[in-house]
Amino acid sequence: MSAGRMLVAGASGLIGAAAVEAFAAEGWDVVAFSRRAPEVDDTVRFEHVSVDLTDAAATRAAIAGLTPGPTHLVYAAAYEKPDLVAGWSDPEQMATNRAMLDHVLTPLAAAGGLRHVAVMQGTKAYGVHLHPIPIPARERAPRDEHENFYWHQEDLLRELADRHGFDWTIFRPVQVVGPAYGVSYCTPAVIGAFAALGVAASIPFGFPGGTIHPVRQVVDARVVAGALVWAASSPAAWGEHFNLTNGEVFSWVELWPALADAMGVPCAEPRPLSLAETLPRLAPAWEEIVAKHRLRPLALLDVLGRSHQYADYTFGHGLTTMPPPALVSTVKVKQAGYTRVHDTEATFRDALRTLVRRRVLPDLTGSAG
Repeated sequence: MSAGRMLVAGASGLIGAAAVEAFAAEGWDVVAFSRRAPEVDDTVRFEHVSVDLTDAAATRAAIAGLTPGPTHLVYAAAYEKPDLVAGWSDPEQMATNRAMLDHVLTPLAAAGGLRHVAVMQGTKAYGVHLHPIPIPARERAPRDEHENFYWHQEDLLRELADRHGFDWTIFRPVQVVGPAYGVSYCTPAVIGAFAALGVAASIPFGFPGGTIHPVRQVVDARVVAGALVWAASSPAAWGEHFNLTNGEVFSWVELWPALADAMGVPCAEPRPLSLAETLPRLAPAWEEIVAKHRLRPLALLDVLGRSHQYADYTFGHGLTTMPPPALVSTVKVKQAGYTRVHDTEATFRDALRTLVRRRVLPDLTGSAG
């Protein structure tokens, strides 16, 4: 007997795909909503419904067609503008993200039977993209008063939860890392493509962020997915916000040799380079890499998504002075009962290895036959 019927909205994304795998592994009956099917191991059992969450009528029809109806929802979808960083302050981006949650949650809650909803936020909740944040940022801080779709979604979530009587949890992961491609916020595909294109175009694989190296945090997608499974049936998680990290800090420039080793290329000295500007110009070279290594027939931008824009941001490209630290506490979630952590180097190695195995990135290590 399954633990419940879980609907994962935004299932093809980084967190969504990890959630599908994690809930299925725990015996849940999983339904995945996304335009394309989530990329998971062949042994994972789930039902996929292709739906565009910006289409209210199509989303309502998809929910009406679910029998039995879901008891739980993980909402992991997000709409981003073509100019990723500028889009974070765009009113249209905010309105679209609220509408997408509304299209899923309102009919689902009205149908009855919904017991718990998990929604994703992030460190932009603390205004990290706008100003220095407290060190560490803690969930108990008052709402940072800036326009953000997180607040629009959270207000809707609270309103519907009060009306229909379901519980909720909001997670605030830092930068999430996993074997995703074609998304907005995941760097392994960018790092791997940079390594391969560097070999083809004689560009040394040095850290491209430049000379400023702030300490960072990331969280493995599997750590996030585990937290979602925990929250679905743990009363200590209900009605709460939780930061999520791997449990440690790191520096990109110190991690870089491990990334070079994982990709099978020499590690060069750090060298400032905008990947957002450089990589798209190398699209013809990527086509040659795809043919040579018999990769999936994906165009370069289909691999990168918008993450090459995000890579410039998180690598600190163009920084001339050290930015203020942007670190969060994970004491609260551990005290509530979720204590999983992960080695950050292993997180990146696993993600790169999986993308190679799935024939998204080439194997440059010489280990392939």
